[in-house]
Amino acid sequence: MSVSENGLYTIKQVAEATGLSTQVIRKWEERYSLIIPDRLPNGYRVYSEQDIQLLAKVKTLADQGFPIRQAAALAKEEMEAGTFISDAPPIESPLANKNETVRKLLDSGTVCDEIELNVLLQNAYLELGLSPFLDTIVIPFLKEVGLRWELGEWDEYQESVSSLVVRDFLVQIRRSHQYRNDAPILVTACLPDERHEIPIHILALKSMMKGYKTIVVASSPAPGAIQSLVKRLKPAKVLLSASTSMPFKKNPGLLEELDEFAAAQKNTDFYIGGHGAIHYAAHRPVNTLKVTNNLDDVFEESSGK
Repeated sequence: MSVSENGLYTIKQVAEATGLSTQVIRKWEERYSLIIPDRLPNGYRVYSEQDIQLLAKVKTLADQGFPIRQAAALAKEEMEAGTFISDAPPIESPLANKNETVRKLLDSGTVCDEIELNVLLQNAYLELGLSPFLDTIVIPFLKEVGLRWELGEWDEYQESVSSLVVRDFLVQIRRSHQYRNDAPILVTACLPDERHEIPIHILALKSMMKGYKTIVVASSPAPGAIQSLVKRLKPAKVLLSASTSMPFKKNPGLLEELDEFAAAQKNTDFYIGGHGAIHYAAHRPVNTLKVTNNLDDVFEESSGK
């Protein structure tokens, strides 16, 4: 888990650091006034490092047999008296090899070595696991690929080979995943005339880790294809993405159409993100679509704030 720029953490990050469920964290807040998290403008809780330390200490004391109420009181007393010894693991847990792996990927992309790109991705995935692999290898690599292409350091072929290898690798991971029979369905989709599909594959994989069966509607779907699929599958959630403003330039009424469609699907939550969508929707009110670039918003809403 990495430290946020302002030293605050989401409830999901706190749960990962302490080993407590989000439900237990909320319960301890309410019953024992152990911590009082701040709230962002959207209502979501954010926690300090001291909050994490207190929660971890209470968990340790509870594991030793103390009743929770007594454990909470002891932890707060120690903190106030300055005798507190943290039981929380270090918040920053850097992966020593991540920058080296990204560098090697860039070297291989420069010479368009598809085999070596695949080998490097496979090794990193097996070593790190899916979530760190996406956050510390795939996303930084793709950002650097895009930057080199924009600056003219890479030509279109170098950018295309590197991006396609990553896309195909992510698709393989998702297709090999085994879902529960009762897993809720989540659809991720590019908008029509939108060809930046790798972000939706990353969204699908992150959703998969949350227990969803993911369906991907990739590059530039036909008009109406998303709506038709949603009507047929009746998913729990739909995540739409537009990295550019092209879908809205081609169809100025697209955002309103999607918002009206979302309103008619009573049992499905709709979200839209990506730089193009965020920019276009900034001054255009929507009633049902939830505009966000933060995947935590999607899943935190499911379990309550």
